[in-house]
Amino acid sequence: MESKQSLTSTNLFFLWFGASVSVAEILTGGYLADLGFSKGMWAIILGHLVGTSLLVIAGVIGFRERLPSIMSTRISFGKQGSYLISIINILQLVGWTAIMIIEGGRALNHVTSSLWGFDSIIIHSVTIGILIGVWVGAGFHGFKILNMAAVSLLLVLTVIMTVIIFKQPAVTEVKALGFFGTGFELSVIMPLSWFPLIADYTSLSNSKKGAWIAPFAGYFIGSCWMYSIGLFGGLFSGSPDPTGMMIAAKMGFVAFMIIGLSTVTTTFLDVHSATMSLINIFPNTKRRIAAIVFAAAGTILAIYFPVDQYTSFLYLLGSVFSPLISILLTDYFILKVDLRDKAADLPATLSLITGIIFYYMIKQAQLITGPTLATIIFTFVLHYIFRTVFKTSR
Repeated sequence: MESKQSLTSTNLFFLWFGASVSVAEILTGGYLADLGFSKGMWAIILGHLVGTSLLVIAGVIGFRERLPSIMSTRISFGKQGSYLISIINILQLVGWTAIMIIEGGRALNHVTSSLWGFDSIIIHSVTIGILIGVWVGAGFHGFKILNMAAVSLLLVLTVIMTVIIFKQPAVTEVKALGFFGTGFELSVIMPLSWFPLIADYTSLSNSKKGAWIAPFAGYFIGSCWMYSIGLFGGLFSGSPDPTGMMIAAKMGFVAFMIIGLSTVTTTFLDVHSATMSLINIFPNTKRRIAAIVFAAAGTILAIYFPVDQYTSFLYLLGSVFSPLISILLTDYFILKVDLRDKAADLPATLSLITGIIFYYMIKQAQLITGPTLATIIFTFVLHYIFRTVFKTSR
């Protein structure tokens, strides 16, 4: 009999498809427009293959050990060492929550002001924050029902949006002057930005295959789809702005529903996982109360401190989570290290710090793979050496 606290493959597919369908993903796809359509699509597909594969491998650890994402970092960093990762993760997730709410609020405001003359970004942002709170308050079983219903509707609406957008008259396509590595980087970073969240859900999977196939399929299909819509919009409408694209295509209420639903289904995951990070430090934390507090914090941040440096934020995430995921995968799958009984671990900490420094050193080098994949490979080699040296020194 299936537990109310478990997730089926269908649940996980819809959860990760819903996570990928967002204004932010379409907007990021639009930044690839200077690659041209062919190079842009190759960057999207190859980047997502790498990023999503690494993401689901990390999710497999959560399934095997039945550990949420941040608690699984104890394998490499020790119990107290994982607290620092928790703090970093809470900060980035509150940041993501604010970005999603403000982007969703602005997009909804664009739609309502254009169609119905209603103009208030604050009201739209607060409404999104309240809906996220409803998702949180529904509890685990209620969330599964709400999310399945919302994402099913979102899937239908996304098909409608795709047909309408791609039927629009084409403007002259821009020349492919962009650098492939930049497009590849932006396609790798987005799935990896979910690394601190994935095991929160795969640890609840009721099957081994479901723990990796469903998240991979859901996120890969959904995110590539959103990026391609953004790329097309950037190339042929002259702007990566997804809202302007929807308004120009006269999508009206469909645009309103897509923006509202996708913002809530994506941002809920950030709020929930920020709560799991807090529980890693303070195990007696009340989940619903903490999640509501994080939703409120993200809403307030979105209203008073609008986040405009979106791509800079993505690069910041890449600098931290690329070495982090490399360390965890190396320890768990290759070196068979398990430090959950230790307080902290020096080799892992040194590898993380050095990996972050390395990322910023090569960020401007215009590598065809982008800095994230290069940092993952560099950190793997470095961490393997550190583990060998420190083990020998003992």
